[in-house]
Amino acid sequence: VNPTNVMGATKRLAELVVNGLQNGGGHGTKFCSVRFGNVLGSSGSVIPTFREQIARGGPVTVTHPEVTRYFMSIPEAVGLILQSASEASGGEVFVLDMGEPIRIQDLARQMIELCGFVPEEDIKIRFVGLRPGEKLYEEPIHVGENITKTTHPKISKLINDLNAAEILQETKEFAASRLYDLSQGELKAWLAKVVLEYKVWED
Repeated sequence: VNPTNVMGATKRLAELVVNGLQNGGGHGTKFCSVRFGNVLGSSGSVIPTFREQIARGGPVTVTHPEVTRYFMSIPEAVGLILQSASEASGGEVFVLDMGEPIRIQDLARQMIELCGFVPEEDIKIRFVGLRPGEKLYEEPIHVGENITKTTHPKISKLINDLNAAEILQETKEFAASRLYDLSQGELKAWLAKVVLEYKVWED
């Protein structure tokens, strides 16, 4: 939502492409997408990084004192994704209730304490600054999007009227004809044209 980097923009493009596949019809498959936050302990999670930094004696690196993220456990995420699939009639974007966002600084402190150390005394926390395009907080819903309830209290459904079928077709044509001939800047410009919420970060 409101992506400020290529990873976020391509995730949003994937939602549109999946929606477009559903709108194409005639395939006998139900397509849907699910939005959710970080999964604790998964590949790419901050938890293994913090664990390694603590084992080395620190410092534990956090981008910004106020940066927050949503977190879910692996069982919770898997269960809600499967439940979302059972709710699907085709073409939906489901949004999971991830609870309250957690300050990454607080998570780092808790992990240091759980390992038997005192934050800032035994293990230092160092703030290294946000990377280009990195957000302070995550937004599960765009300001212009509407959601409705499903039969599950932790799953909502996004309502939008985007013509995803056209975006799917344009993405197919673009990937087939021009993808490998463009510079990084040109690729970002194309993403910004297709994913309207994407603002290209100027390094």
